[in-house]
Amino acid sequence: MHKVAILLGQSVASFELGCASELFALSRPEYPDWYQTDIISFHPGPFTATGGLQLLVPQVQDLACYDTILIPNWSVANPAPDQQLRQQLLAAYHRGARLISFCSGAFLLAELGILRDKAATTHWRYADEFQRRYADIRYQQNVLYCFDGQIGCSAGSAAALDLGLAIIRRDFGFEIANQVAKRAVISAHRQGGQAQFITQPLQKKTNLLSSTMDWALLHLDQPLAIEQLADKAGLSRRSFDRHFKASTGLSPLQWLVQQRLQLVQHYLEQGLHSLEQISVLTGFGSSLNLRQQFKKQLGISPGQYQRQFSSNSITF
Repeated sequence: MHKVAILLGQSVASFELGCASELFALSRPEYPDWYQTDIISFHPGPFTATGGLQLLVPQVQDLACYDTILIPNWSVANPAPDQQLRQQLLAAYHRGARLISFCSGAFLLAELGILRDKAATTHWRYADEFQRRYADIRYQQNVLYCFDGQIGCSAGSAAALDLGLAIIRRDFGFEIANQVAKRAVISAHRQGGQAQFITQPLQKKTNLLSSTMDWALLHLDQPLAIEQLADKAGLSRRSFDRHFKASTGLSPLQWLVQQRLQLVQHYLEQGLHSLEQISVLTGFGSSLNLRQQFKKQLGISPGQYQRQFSSNSITF
């Protein structure tokens, strides 16, 4: 049983706490070995959440029993933890526990020193302050989350759901993560990064782009040229690239690769096709190209992924 602690500071962001609770604390008896989650704090409370909501949670003295520690938010003005909490979080990190932050929770991880020379992110409104204070961290401006397996940081607010689902995909596989997303009525895997949301309303060609993207998703097994997609959207290649990036945060080619890799994950978890067959079904053309893209984007080989997430594996 994987034990999760949702760790509260003295002020609580209701939305981020809700995201953590929905994904990790909601009972899901249909899934064997689902997370066992506690909402805890090192402070006695009561805690004031957004909107004046008063909360009482168990006060703890150590984190020794937890495999994942999730920080929904943290003080930006005074992020340094007291000595006891610092010691407990560092001890958890050094024994291999995952430390996950949503939104401003990245400030707590940064104060611990464990993000030094690592990629990290937080809400765009805190980006300048975060980079000013922690110049030794590789801040990622235009991502929804960073996740290296032991440390994860999400951008603000709803990006917490994206990181949470990425963790569930890592722990339980593509299909279960999709089911969790469907129950929450959210996208299982959003594309793009924070740049979509920062300074101005999006310039969209909504109907043209969305219909073209829908068409592409139905034809991923075919060789799709970006010029072909631009023509289908009724745009020049240059305009298509610009509108696509403004709407998704990705280039058309990056988006196509991500969609194909999601389809590959689906087929790998089914365990019914050879890698060569999957490469044809997903438009990669050859198993070599599929392997290269899979390793580059996901950090593991298709075989490793299938051994982890499929109970009906074909050896390749």
